[in-house]
Amino acid sequence: MALSLSPPLSSSSSSSSSSTSCSSVNHQTLPRKLHWIPAIFSRSGFCSRGLQIRASNAGNRRAISLHAEGTSLRSSVDDKVTAPDKESSVPYTRSKEARDSSLTIIVVGASGDLARNKIFPALFALFYDDQLPQNFTAFGYARSPMTDEELRTTISKTLTCRVDKSENCNEKMSQFLKRCFYQSGQYSSEEHFSELDDRIREKEGGKTSNRLYYLAVPPTQFVDVVRCASRRSSSENGWTRMIVEKPFGRDSESSSKLTLDLKQHLTEDQIFRIDHHLGEELFESLLVLRFSNLVFEPLWSRNYIRNVQLIFSQDFGTEGRGRYFDNYGIIRDVMQNHLLQLLALFAMEPPVTLDAEDIRNEKVKVLRSIKPVSLDDVVTGQYKGYTGGNMSVPGYTDDPAVSKHSLTPTFAAAILSINNPRWDGVPFMMVAGKALHSSRAEIRVQFRHVPGNLYNRKPGANLDDATNELVIRVQPDETVYLKINNKVPGLGMRLDCSDLNLLSKSRYPGEVPDAYERLLLDAMRGERRLFIRSDELDAAWSVFTPLLNELEEKKIAPELYPYGSEGPVGVHYLGAKYNIRCEDSGY
Repeated sequence: MALSLSPPLSSSSSSSSSSTSCSSVNHQTLPRKLHWIPAIFSRSGFCSRGLQIRASNAGNRRAISLHAEGTSLRSSVDDKVTAPDKESSVPYTRSKEARDSSLTIIVVGASGDLARNKIFPALFALFYDDQLPQNFTAFGYARSPMTDEELRTTISKTLTCRVDKSENCNEKMSQFLKRCFYQSGQYSSEEHFSELDDRIREKEGGKTSNRLYYLAVPPTQFVDVVRCASRRSSSENGWTRMIVEKPFGRDSESSSKLTLDLKQHLTEDQIFRIDHHLGEELFESLLVLRFSNLVFEPLWSRNYIRNVQLIFSQDFGTEGRGRYFDNYGIIRDVMQNHLLQLLALFAMEPPVTLDAEDIRNEKVKVLRSIKPVSLDDVVTGQYKGYTGGNMSVPGYTDDPAVSKHSLTPTFAAAILSINNPRWDGVPFMMVAGKALHSSRAEIRVQFRHVPGNLYNRKPGANLDDATNELVIRVQPDETVYLKINNKVPGLGMRLDCSDLNLLSKSRYPGEVPDAYERLLLDAMRGERRLFIRSDELDAAWSVFTPLLNELEEKKIAPELYPYGSEGPVGVHYLGAKYNIRCEDSGY
């Protein structure tokens, strides 16, 4: 079976029926704006080689990276997009902008765990891979008194070099730390941000100033930081961008207010709303899987798909985050953003191009087509303590920062329905939970039964055992596998379910960049594809806000489940209601 995997190379060629040979891709004929297109190869009619999604020194040498680095899409407050920069095909570190300007990254909240354990290590990884420009400086800003050397000592404990490229590690680390500085100040003080501005100017050396702020602070501090930074320490002759960490409000009303408050000081194209899960390989792989493999295109609809499950489970509780989590819960923390974004990418129509705005436009259409979640289609749970053998673990309400009478769910399963021609009648089951028996993040696609299946006519045959299933997993091991039925060798006719498995770490042994690395680099480039637009945010909140209000108004008690178990029993009843098998799903 030969597969034609030749996607259109531009919008003008989308109607062409000709197929490009897998071995004849010409780099120079490809449009600059294409961002993530797979490398395609052929041997005797088969595209038997893999694809490399990100440029790397490791992995398959025959893979072609078509990432047009350096694209910068600037939009107005109304999200209208202008043409990309002329140097969109030039790597950011070698672009004219990088050569003639300075880049300063300011981590606000630099004394916190997020900055120390994620942001600075991600910046060093980019620096180590030569992804940052020569005129790069990093500033930490927080209320805690600290010197430059104390900051360097603190973050040096969390910096690591690439496993597959460890040469010159100490030298690179020393060079990076020399570019890191610290400024102490209050988040609401314009005077302190003016002092920060003075120090930044000293390091910029009169070059065009580009500044990227990362707001690693609680949501209550967002508006103060944005106000002070925009008035006192923003660039006067380059760009200023601000990365805002989720959560973006608690419901539709608070989210809209936050957006309005931010836009008093920033335009929409300056705001980069980050959910770090969107930087994981699963999101990029999903786009490639959907839009570059002809074999899946006719199957991606209600005609062949029976249900879709989006699963995010963790084998640990809220240790150390009880105060934050009790104010938000699993629905706000995971389902409304991460899983809903995953659903939108899975279900959206093919975008006109792979430009950020075209992709986000299609995602918004999907989100607006989702019916608000009904309380009848939801199961909530909360983990309790467990004691057995030599192990004893506390329950959620045993956390000193959590009320003993808290009804905040640590587990939730919900059925979502998309009201459009492609997905009408297909249940999307969304599952998220903490303190379960395994950590897992994946999409499971269960296909419909084969009509008149000849091999299910025997008495006692289980039709569900013969169901084809596509699994796209990012944790614990990145993989894509397809469950198919095949004959067991022998004289008899016995069928077995086997996996066609692409295990990423076996096919691509190189180290996978952390999600924060990809998102930070995209923000520097002005690439917004993996960041959330304001109308996306509004549409996402409209799906869950009525449910959240009802849960709180009616004080719905979550079903208790033991720490380390498969979760509440009610999830299986919910699945059975929509003919969804949950036995193999790992929750």
